[in-house]
Amino acid sequence: MHQKIRNYLATLNWSEEETPPVVDFHLYFSGNSVEDCIAPNEWGFGRPSIAELYARFKEIAAKPDVEKILVGLHTDWNYSGFVDDFPPAENVHIFTSASQSEVEKWIEGMWADGVVTGWPYGKPKNAPEPSAGNMVFSVCWD
Repeated sequence: MHQKIRNYLATLNWSEEETPPVVDFHLYFSGNSVEDCIAPNEWGFGRPSIAELYARFKEIAAKPDVEKILVGLHTDWNYSGFVDDFPPAENVHIFTSASQSEVEKWIEGMWADGVVTGWPYGKPKNAPEPSAGNMVFSVCWD
């Protein structure tokens, strides 16, 4: 699956000064077993496995008030050392009409540092706008 991400990322015209891109959470988590690709400092200290995170985000995505879930890549996403692996990720963005406190309940047990409103590092140029009535909440680690 990581090759599908690489193929998609190769189509983007990106510079290092720009906010890293986002990818659909299915594209990022499906087939991914690289435990240190997201929140590596929390892996082994409480953060659920990649498979568990994927299962939890699938449950969240199935909620009627969730429009979309995207994974925000880390600034090192295009570093040559990650070419044969899943690119590192920084956060997960949930497009929803739910409240921040509700989203915080959804992520309990993920060992995240919390949920922030909007894009922590600015909106990536490949990120869509949320539909009317929805906003972006970002799940952040570290």
